[in-house]
Amino acid sequence: MNPIQTAMNAASALIADGYEKAVLAGELPRAELGAPQIEVPKDLQNGDYACTFAMQSAKALRLPPRKIAEALCRHLSLSGSAFSSAEVAGPGFINLRLAPSWFAGVIEGIRAQGRDYGRSQSARPEKIMVEFVSANPTGPMHMGNARGGVLGDSLAEVLSRAGHDVTREFYVNDAGNQIDKFGLSLEARYMQLALGEDAFEFPEDGYHGDDIRELAAAFRQEHGDDFVQKTSEERRAALVPFGLERNLARMRADLSRYGIHYDNWFFESTLHDSGYVRETIDMLIQRGCTYEQDGALWLRTTGFGCEKDDVLRRQNGFYTYFAADIAYHRDKLEKRGFDRVINIWGADHHGHVARLKAALDALGLDGSGRLEIILMQLVRLMRDGEIVRMSKRTGKAISLSDLLDEIPVDAARYFFNSRAADTHLEFDLDLAVRQDSDNPVYYVQYAHARIKSILKALTQDGISLAADKADLGLLCEPSELDLIRELARLPEEIRLAAESREPSRLNRYATQVAAAFHRFYTSCRIKDAGSDALRDARIVLIGCVATVIENALSTFGVSAPDHM
Repeated sequence: MNPIQTAMNAASALIADGYEKAVLAGELPRAELGAPQIEVPKDLQNGDYACTFAMQSAKALRLPPRKIAEALCRHLSLSGSAFSSAEVAGPGFINLRLAPSWFAGVIEGIRAQGRDYGRSQSARPEKIMVEFVSANPTGPMHMGNARGGVLGDSLAEVLSRAGHDVTREFYVNDAGNQIDKFGLSLEARYMQLALGEDAFEFPEDGYHGDDIRELAAAFRQEHGDDFVQKTSEERRAALVPFGLERNLARMRADLSRYGIHYDNWFFESTLHDSGYVRETIDMLIQRGCTYEQDGALWLRTTGFGCEKDDVLRRQNGFYTYFAADIAYHRDKLEKRGFDRVINIWGADHHGHVARLKAALDALGLDGSGRLEIILMQLVRLMRDGEIVRMSKRTGKAISLSDLLDEIPVDAARYFFNSRAADTHLEFDLDLAVRQDSDNPVYYVQYAHARIKSILKALTQDGISLAADKADLGLLCEPSELDLIRELARLPEEIRLAAESREPSRLNRYATQVAAAFHRFYTSCRIKDAGSDALRDARIVLIGCVATVIENALSTFGVSAPDHM
């Protein structure tokens, strides 16, 4: 159910039918014309929808637009339609006003669909993977991961509600240079704990965080000094899986706390162990897309319009991260058969985008058409107007876990989804915990809680909330109709958010619904509406408002509390 699309389609069909009748009546000549285009006017005083068909067809019909519009209006059959009136305005606009039956139909549809209201069937459903966060498993998740988590999860949700088959995936980089560095760092800390800091040199480019010390201490607590006398390779072979297992468990726990759950965790190591990376690179070699230079194997990405070529295999025979990434995306598109793959990446990966797409194009997988990369800009945490870089609790760089210790999950998810991915975000920590209307998440949640409080009070007064036979045609006050118009927009907002890959539309929409409700509640009484019939109709209306707010908030993982 999409009331907006339904109304626009009905308006287009109505105008097309009017044209056919005007032709048969001899008032307009016949010509090959496209389907009438329907628009939403900026000012609803001019009508709910406007059609420019008369202006668009004036040249083909060789008549003034206004004359065409007047002929069309004379032949419009409004009886039983979604529209109560149609009038000509200006040079030839046809303005249409929605009928009371349409407004009643919106409310009836929301009541019937409940938590499913907002979902729709895509005209072209796709099997889509959204890969997001994919944080390096060698340390805690940072603010970029926090933002990317919400953006990816919210995008996956709106795509699913728009009718696509969606899979959420986390790519675990458990191979390559960063894992080697992780192992060397853990080994150094373990040996320093056993023998003293001066007894074992820490690698200059190692991971210096306290989390590495904590992992090494946990390993020593479990194994004692048993590994001191073993070879470096044996120590790292034990330390790396020990550290990865605990880091990944912590990631899963933090993400679960954050309301993010994946359909699949995919490990880079499986690509190497299975020989899939080697097989993929061999395919590129066979296609003549590579060359050797200085003992390394290069992909000729400049042949696909990229600024530079990329190394696939180093002089030492090890495959690069780029090679594994090509194999991973081949696995997504070819082996697992996703129609489309969407990755949420940090803006610092922008140079990698064109080269990865080129590699997939070289494999015949249409990377340019089937792979989408959404580049996410940086987050700045603010407190008292100042940039915050350190956690109050730990005195270290703020991690996702630190953030969630300080502010509610709902606030974090709301704020991180409040701007498009390609815009910088200033996250105001003070605003996120305020309990007033200046805090947007509080403002929207309060509207939902207020409705639930009203309905509870009505029940306590012995008033039935079922209102199965409520006369919804009584809802004709301007604030009532404006509120219903807002409720009608949810399926269309979800569709547009999925199409534009911008789930932040739902933040703005939820705020607009809350504002429309507050305006309605200021001007329209419910318990003392003047008649039981009008009271019952308004009870049904606000119940639908609560449903729509809950459905809208849930698209980006924010709760709708019954009391605050």
